[in-house]
Amino acid sequence: MVGESLGRRRLVEEVAALYQWIEEQTQREPPRAGPCKVCGACCDFLAYDHRLFVTPPELIYLAAKMDVDRLQPMPGDRCPYQRENRCTIHEHRFAGCRIFCCTGDAAFQSDLSEAVVRRLRSLCEEFQVPYRYQDLPAALDTFILEAPPVS
Repeated sequence: MVGESLGRRRLVEEVAALYQWIEEQTQREPPRAGPCKVCGACCDFLAYDHRLFVTPPELIYLAAKMDVDRLQPMPGDRCPYQRENRCTIHEHRFAGCRIFCCTGDAAFQSDLSEAVVRRLRSLCEEFQVPYRYQDLPAALDTFILEAPPVS
């Protein structure tokens, strides 16, 4: 990660606040997101005909929380942060991981995803980070090659 700037720290704080908001939305009664059992089933993207899309603010957040300069690439069909069917970044997982649950209400998840993507896009504009909405393998490759600057 390129130097820990004030802008980067603020962006990480904003993503953390967004993730907290997602948790609040998914825990509301009735629980329409579905209960996460942290079983790793959702991480098998092919089994659910699912693609995880992420944005630069989420990757910046993950790199900051993991305290690394480079994130791991995704060479296969499973998230590179899954080990023995468990998420090794569960506390810092992406918005899509927080929203999607294999037992959840698809319409609720879709509406919540759209609201979150709008907020992530506005964070890119606010912090002058190029906006990209990419599937996880491509996003990780892009981020590894060019960690986006944050104003």
